[in-house]
Amino acid sequence: MRLIRGLTNLTTLSRREAPPLANGCVATIGNFDGVHIGHRTILEQVKEKAAGMGLPSVVMVFEPQPREFFQGAEAPPRLMSFRQKFEALTAAGIDYVLCLHFNGRFRRLTSREFIDTVLVNGLGVRHLVVGDDFRFGCDRTGDFMLLREVGESLGFTVENTRTVTIDGERVSSTRIRERLQADRLDDAEALLGHSYRIRGRVVYGRQLGREIGAPTANILLKRMAPLQGVYVVSTTLDDGSVYDGVANIGLRPTVDGKQPALEVHLFDFTGTLYGRHIDVVFRHGLRDEIKFSSVDALKEQIARDFSDARAWIADNGSSRAAH
Repeated sequence: MRLIRGLTNLTTLSRREAPPLANGCVATIGNFDGVHIGHRTILEQVKEKAAGMGLPSVVMVFEPQPREFFQGAEAPPRLMSFRQKFEALTAAGIDYVLCLHFNGRFRRLTSREFIDTVLVNGLGVRHLVVGDDFRFGCDRTGDFMLLREVGESLGFTVENTRTVTIDGERVSSTRIRERLQADRLDDAEALLGHSYRIRGRVVYGRQLGREIGAPTANILLKRMAPLQGVYVVSTTLDDGSVYDGVANIGLRPTVDGKQPALEVHLFDFTGTLYGRHIDVVFRHGLRDEIKFSSVDALKEQIARDFSDARAWIADNGSSRAAH
């Protein structure tokens, strides 16, 4: 898997290296937020066609995501970070991820300019897999039928994505986000194809947790996550070891209230995690995030959270036992 940032990097990177997509590619376009079971069906569709044509497979994504560009802080929370998305696409066996910067200049491209500049001159696309509801271009005339029509004259073909449904409803990132916001973790897992998780690098916090006897590994979040509250979690460290624990995800209203963050307390762990990457799986919701009148009141609630979490783990099984 290779990450290409921007169309300019599709050209020769050195005198000894040919352009990565010199012979064309089979591509798909989208946010791929969550890389859920519907996305993975599309990725298999792309890989099958690429293998049949003897071409590399490409996923085109945007940073920021278009809704984030237009809506800013009002945009829906992401299911995963860009790093997690790239890792998931790598695991799915895609050859290239092309990440384009969605900015004012890009959003002003007409539908035909998008086809000529991005798909033809940039990617050299030979086959494109997109949904029949795909829309593009500032003139809003870009759609599946236009791609097919133009493709016939420019030498590329277009195929509709295969739709995956559960309980008669299409699997989508929006549907998963709604399940998570309603604390329906099992439903979200069925749509994702795996437990909801956040992976990130541990940073220095205010050390308040250590002062009150509940040290935490802190991950700052660029945006609010679809979950908020206190959860029983399973945390995998970068050395492969697994720990049960409790996590608070949200704005930490008692001590901060500004920067969204994930704070994880690992049961029976000693040592330091600063600078290391951890993978946090959310297993069960304990309570909503609330603001306490004092640090002492927060400390008392944390003790109850730990007790409730250990009781739930005793009834449902430790994540450490599975490793």
